[in-house]
Amino acid sequence: MKNTNNTTAAKLGLVIAGFSLAMASLLGLASTAHAQDRAASPEAQATYADIEKTLGLVPSFFKAFPEEAVGAAWDEFKGVQLNPASAIPPKYKELIGLAVAAQIPCRYCIYFHTKAAGLDGAGERELKEAVVMAGITRQWSTVLNGMQTDEAQFRVELAKVFDYVKKPHAPQPPFAVNDAASAYRDIEATLGSVPWFFKQFPEAGIAGAWREFKTIQLNPHSAIGGKYKELIGLAVASQIPCKYCILFHTEAARLNGAGDAEIREAVAMASITRHWSTFLNGTMTDEAVFRRETDQAIANVRKKMQVATK
Repeated sequence: MKNTNNTTAAKLGLVIAGFSLAMASLLGLASTAHAQDRAASPEAQATYADIEKTLGLVPSFFKAFPEEAVGAAWDEFKGVQLNPASAIPPKYKELIGLAVAAQIPCRYCIYFHTKAAGLDGAGERELKEAVVMAGITRQWSTVLNGMQTDEAQFRVELAKVFDYVKKPHAPQPPFAVNDAASAYRDIEATLGSVPWFFKQFPEAGIAGAWREFKTIQLNPHSAIGGKYKELIGLAVASQIPCKYCILFHTEAARLNGAGDAEIREAVAMASITRHWSTFLNGTMTDEAVFRRETDQAIANVRKKMQVATK
């Protein structure tokens, strides 16, 4: 019995010693981290100062970013996403970010872009429509890739569709689309033909799938204009990635008046959203802290905007 007690005590001593060593190590790491923070390089200090000047605070995730790269990451973020004079207006850049974030999905980025889009004037309907555009793009990307669509055939059919829609046509009288036959008839009336991939969708569901596609994406009177809906689709497609959808949304955006700078910027917004989503999720950023800091940054920027307009 005495030997057993001695063995148990020895094991307990080892556990306590191991725990103490681990705690000491953690405290040492924390101390080192604080020391590094105090000794931030001049470039990092300048970056933190600019972030605070712009947002009213330095969010924790920027402080967590590698010090030697935070200046470059902030310059990219500020130069594209926060730039009020870039090719795409701020509201639509944030709607693009929201759409991309919604289908990653990234809870951090969804929260940020929703708040930022609202700050830039987006209404509830526009927020919902951006998310639905993301859903439609992912849906048809899934169909096109899952059915192993022939890319050469897709390009030929797409060229025919765009040639058709560029020409003036007499308006078609409306009719009910409630089954496959009526769906194919309406697709042909709208696009000039029925592309192969639409015919690969189950007949029981094509009427609903087409009506959703037409009433949101092809609707010239919805909350978001055609050009920006297609730029949203392009941004989502770029980071899936879906080569079919990239081709479609690029050509559709151009048809709706988008220029090269807007197309490049939509893709850049997708890349920036993926970049920060990856970092925020990969570092397991505290969501409550992130939301609190986002709310504070939005409030600070709103206050600055109000002062500027007086």
